Amino acid sequence: MNRLDPRSPMVFSTVELGRRPGTMVQVTREIESSEPIGTDVLAVPAGAPLDVELRMESVLEGVLASGSVRATAVGACVRCLEPVTVDVDATFQELFAYPERAAHNRKVGATDEETQEYEVQDDYLDLEPVLVDAVVPALPFQPVCRDDCPGLCPQCGFRLADDPAHAHELLDPRWSALADLATGADAADPTEKRN
Repeated sequence: MNRLDPRSPMVFSTVELGRRPGTMVQVTREIESSEPIGTDVLAVPAGAPLDVELRMESVLEGVLASGSVRATAVGACVRCLEPVTVDVDATFQELFAYPERAAHNRKVGATDEETQEYEVQDDYLDLEPVLVDAVVPALPFQPVCRDDCPGLCPQCGFRLADDPAHAHELLDPRWSALADLATGADAADPTEKRN
């Protein structure tokens, strides 16, 4: 396990808590995300601010970290591909186990490989994975620029919000032979006499 860098904005010190169960510390911090947080369609971009309100409580097992994170995600409307901005407000609560408790849990099999367990490292905790796990599910699965966005024309890709009356004349392919006959008759010279 890599050592945490205490200068990282995502790393929080638990020194003030000590190991006295029941003690609590509250921290408010604006953090810049180092990586995009989200999906290909919608994400909080790298370098965007994350407003974090964190409450750290000392418990017997470790440090209970709970709080909220607010950010702004940007992306594209899934219907018309116009830019979309979404305000994200998510909450989180995770237990960061003391190293000896985490080792004990692994030894007795209290945690399996599929269970994510966070640890306090040298009196610091890394909140980055917790924030990612809080923000991503809070993002809309299919972001839209507005609820009634009509999307794009399936024939030509025209943005239908710009002209709601936009339409194409579509002929049923079963009638195409008759349409060809009609255009053939129109193309003939009307002054020409038929015998």
